[in-house]
Order: sequence, then structure tokens, then C-alpha cells
Amino acid sequence: MTQTATHRHGLEVHADFAAFIEERVLPGTDVTADAFWSGYAALLDGFAGRNRELLAIRADMQDRIDAWHKARGNQPWDAAAYRAFLTEIGYLVPEPAPFTVENGEIDPEIATLAGPQLVVPVSNARFALNAANARWGSLYDAMYGSDVMGPVPAGGFDPARRDAVVAKAAAFLDDALPLEGGSHADVTAYDADAQGLVATVAGQPLRLADPAAFVGTRRDGADTGYLLRHNGLHVELVINRDHPIGAASASGLRDVVLEAALSAIQDCEDSVAAVDAEDKIGVYGNWLGLMKGDLTESFEKGGKVMTRRLEGDRTVTRPDGSSVTLQGRALLLVRNVGHLMTTDVIRKDGQSTPEGLMDAMVTVACAIHDLKKTEGPRNSRAGAIYVVKPKMHGPDEAAFADAVFAHVEQALGLARNTVKLGLMDEERRTSANLAACIHAIRNRIFFINTGFLDRTGDEIHTSMQAGAFVGRDGMKAATWLKAYEDRNVLIGLAAGMRGRAQIGKGMWAKPDALAEMLEVKIGHPKSGASTAWVPSPTAATLHALHYHQIDVAARQDELQGRPVPDLDLLLTPALADGPIPQDQVLRELDNSAQGILGYVVRWVDQGIGCSKVPDIDDVQLMEDRATCRISAQYLANWLEHGLVSVDQVEDALRRMAAKVDAQNAGDPAYIPMAPGFDGPAFQAARDLVLTGTTQPSGYTEPALHARRAEAKARAA
Repeated sequence: MTQTATHRHGLEVHADFAAFIEERVLPGTDVTADAFWSGYAALLDGFAGRNRELLAIRADMQDRIDAWHKARGNQPWDAAAYRAFLTEIGYLVPEPAPFTVENGEIDPEIATLAGPQLVVPVSNARFALNAANARWGSLYDAMYGSDVMGPVPAGGFDPARRDAVVAKAAAFLDDALPLEGGSHADVTAYDADAQGLVATVAGQPLRLADPAAFVGTRRDGADTGYLLRHNGLHVELVINRDHPIGAASASGLRDVVLEAALSAIQDCEDSVAAVDAEDKIGVYGNWLGLMKGDLTESFEKGGKVMTRRLEGDRTVTRPDGSSVTLQGRALLLVRNVGHLMTTDVIRKDGQSTPEGLMDAMVTVACAIHDLKKTEGPRNSRAGAIYVVKPKMHGPDEAAFADAVFAHVEQALGLARNTVKLGLMDEERRTSANLAACIHAIRNRIFFINTGFLDRTGDEIHTSMQAGAFVGRDGMKAATWLKAYEDRNVLIGLAAGMRGRAQIGKGMWAKPDALAEMLEVKIGHPKSGASTAWVPSPTAATLHALHYHQIDVAARQDELQGRPVPDLDLLLTPALADGPIPQDQVLRELDNSAQGILGYVVRWVDQGIGCSKVPDIDDVQLMEDRATCRISAQYLANWLEHGLVSVDQVEDALRRMAAKVDAQNAGDPAYIPMAPGFDGPAFQAARDLVLTGTTQPSGYTEPALHARRAEAKARAA
């Protein structure tokens, strides 16, 4: 990739990036290169300065909060005094008068349906396509190939496990879509007529207990599919007596296919490692391919070359002979970066420019291709572009994002509020002012989402000087966390988001522990959330079961109008109320050091922003920058308050680097950190901990970006 720059409307643009925009993004959008670059220059003129000002406000507020805590020393916690102080400095703002969001036309996957949401690094084309195609998932495959049915078999096909899967699927059908007078386990034939589904049990034809649940019939080669619907989600009974699984079934049922990932976030942020023009072109290029519908990825599996591409829609014939088309793919959202980082891909007046502004302009321009489609599969049937905006601190930053996207719409010739914004409730000042943040983007908001991981990182950083925080188990049980989760749902409902927008919950971070997920993650729809994040298509299929068990719309009706937990509960930090046992401190020190190194070494040396990383006990966890932020901030806090020393941190990092090296011994691309401990990956881990109190909001991006750029320069 060339390093030369070209100039456009007073902008210094990386030449390859300019070519990418002009030759790949803009053709077919009706946006000229002149309009794009002049609009971009105006975007920087109008918003780069305000971006810097908002970051300065963040830093000033943090300095004042640190000083307030230091001045109080060891005095008992005074919630009233703290709240008054936060109000005085503008951290807390007045609640808006009651309002209802007015966000225009929204796709049903967002507005009215409840179901799983995938999050995937858009930099990886295969992952991006897998997520897009995870709208429909095989329940048989998800159960057979996961730990839901016990340890995953290592050998050949297991007929006993198959039979257990079939029985468990039949039990699901009996609960969600029961027959009138029989069990799906006893069906010897499925058929359909003008009145709906017919299931034969003991020679007798039976109907569904709710005949209206039958949607129609779909044929795909030798498969016949009977489409049913429950709680708004489709379930397909796939019949094929010639298939090995169908042949073993009295009814010929070879699979139960669930409508699974209703939506998928294609992530340009926490799960990617994009630090320069080459990286950003890769990220944007895959998003462009998804919006145009032509993204493909070929790879070798089992000695054969396979090609992934976007699935088509599904045509179903209704009992009256008419047809209905069902979406074949998840509704795709794109997560931009936050307001913090700058980029040298586009410079102005010799300075780096805000990366968030570049994301806004480019991801929206790419999505115009979807809006221009007049036939065939498309992403948004409502004509919307869905952008998730993370890491915003309070309503002024939300209002800033609203104004940025209004400018982008005007520059690209789009109607006002074509771009819908998802508000990540993952920073403390946003949580404390959530209603005001929603109000600031009320005409384009499409989702709010809690995120325990980043939110915990900001919780620690904001109250860094208040004292030593409790350990991880104590944090999960902290009062602020329950208040945070409950407030998010209740404030969203009070703002009229039911039927208009998503209320979401965070990620299941154990991608191989799906039996545990089935037990635990039902808590998300029970909370009133209409979506929750999952790490894989298999997890999406299994999590979809929860939305058949819980009618989220009915649950939201039950919760509507309940009192919102008091703000003081949210604002009370989870500080240790006495000495933490030394063995716990040392165990958590090693655990955090190993987690940081295991993630950072792949990020810095290989440019992998999100992956399964073995923890200190060799349990695979899904790691991204949010999990890294927690670990780094924990160690920075305990270092600040004397629970651990610099020498202990350095020793833990060296010992855990050797462990991480051993865990990655089978990776030919891996660069060991020991015994030199002088590579950019190891130094990045040190940076995150030893300068954790001064990193802006405790974010990992500045240190990781700098060290990744160093690693790329070394490899050049």
C-alpha cells in the first residue's frame, strides 16, 4: 500500500484511501467525489473543534472528581454530598420533561420483534458473512455440536446424542407450538392443507393448539418446510425422509430451524484492530460489500474450497396460495468508533482528524448502496441506516452525534433522520443521565444497550481516587450494577421505546459454555430487554429459545410505569469495606495480568481485535477491548491504593507472559513475549496498567493503537 497523500478540498488524504472512496464507495450512490470531499471538509470545519472541546470537558470533569475524592480522604460515603457535587460541575443534568421518542419508520427487527443480536468484527469477512446469515439456525446442529447435550463428542457420529437432541427439540415444540391433544415426539407425519398444519399421531390428524401459528410451506430441493410463528419468531419444521436424520425419524423430521439472529452489529470499533489506511479500507470494504450484497469469502475446509456469500430471502406459500417473503439475513447495523481517537488517514491543516467523523461519513456513504436497491434482497426495508454509537459521555455528546449525522445526511443527499442511532449505555455519565441522552437523539434513536464490561471499566476509572474497589465477584453483586441494568429498561420504556426501538443487554462472553448460557441468559428477556448480545451463530440459535419462553412485549407491559431505581444507588461505587485477603489479591492480579496479555498480544502483533482467548485456567473467553479495559483498570486501581506494588505487577506480567506464550505455542504466527519482554505487545500491557489512572476514561485504544503501529512498522 502506498504512503503518498493526495489533496481534496483542503484535506490531505492517504492516496489509497482516496482511491477507495472514489473508485469503490461512490459509484452507484449518486454522490460525486466533489460533493463527498467538500462535505467532509465542511464536517471537519464544523465539528472537529467541538469534538476536541467535548474531550476536554471529559478530562476536566475527571480531574475535578479525582480531586473531590482525594479531599475527602477516608470519610464515610456521603451520597447526598456526592450528588450535589456532580450537579454543581455539570456531570448531572436536569431530567427532561416526559417525552416519547419519534424516530420515524423502523424495521420490525428493531421496533417490534424480540430476539438475539450478534456482534462481529467487520474486518473479518468470513465472520461478517456468518453473522449476516445467522438469521436462521439449525436447532439440531446447535444442540448436537455444543455442550448443551453434555461434553461435545470428539469421535464420529453419536446416534444416542442425536436421539437426545430430537427429544429435546420435540419438548421445545410442545412448549412453544403445542399440538391439540398430542406431542410432537409422537408425530408420524407432518402435512399441510388449507386449514394449516396437520400432524399425525397414532393414526389421528391433529392441529396446532393455536392454528393461527401456521404461516405456510416452503420447498427447497428435497426438503419441505412448514413455517410456524410464535412470539413473532418463525420456526421451520424441515421434512426429508431421504436425509439420514429424517430417515431415523418416524415423521421424517430432519431438522427444526429457528429464526435466530434478528440483527447483527458489524463492528468497526472494539472488536477490530484498525490503526491506519490499510486497516480502515479493509473494515470499510467489507461493510461496503455487505451493503452492496456482493461480499464473498473463500476458504478451505476439509480439503475443499468453500465460498461464503449472503443468503437470499425465503419464499413461503400460505394456505390460501399466496406467498410471503421472509428475510434471509439478519438486519445489519454498523458500530462506529467513539469520539476519542484521531486518524492520520485524513489530515487537515497538518493535524490528525477525529476518527469518529470519518466513520460517520464513510459508513453512511457505503450504506447508500442498500437504500438505492429497487429489487432483490436488501438490508433495511424501512429505508434506514443503523449506526451504533459507543462510548459517549452524557447528553451533550449524544447531541453532538445527532448534529454530526445531520450534516452527513445533508452532505450525502439523504433525508433528515435517515440515519438511526444506537446509544450504548456503557459510560457512567450516560447511565446517570440516560433519559437526557435519549432525549438528545429522540428523533433518530433505535436502541439503547447496557454493557457490563465497558461500564465497569468506566465505573472504576471515574471513582479511581475514591478507594480500592471490591474484587470481580463483589463487583458482579454490587448495588450499582443492578440499578444500572434496571434503570436502563425502565427509562427506555418511559421514553416510549416499546414498539419503536430496541432495549438491549450485553454479551455472553463464554462462547463454549452454551449450556450455562441457556440457564443464565434467559434473565435478559425476563428483564424486559428485547435483544441481547451473543458471540456466535450457534449461540444465537440457542438464545432464540429464550424469546419463545418469554413474551418480551408482555413483560414490558408488566414493567411499564414501575419506579426507576434511585440515582444514588447507581452513583455509589463498589468500594472494599475492609482489607481484601492477600490470596484473593494475588489471584486476581495474576488473572488480570494473564487476561490483558492474552488479548493484547494478538491485538498488537497480529491485528486481531476480537477472539477466543484462554484465561488463566485455560477456559476460552471472548475478549475485546472492553474486557481488557476492566482488567487494566482493576490493576491500576489496586496499584493506586497500595493493594499491589509496581514490582508485583511487573512480576505478574512476566510470569503470565510465559504462560500466554505456552498457550499460543501452536500458532505459527505468534511472537513470544518471553524471555525478552521488550516487544510492543508486552509493552502495551505495561502501558495499560502502569498508566491506567491517566489513560483517558481508562480506555485501551491510545496504548493499543500506538503499539500496533509500532509493531507494523517493525514488520515492514
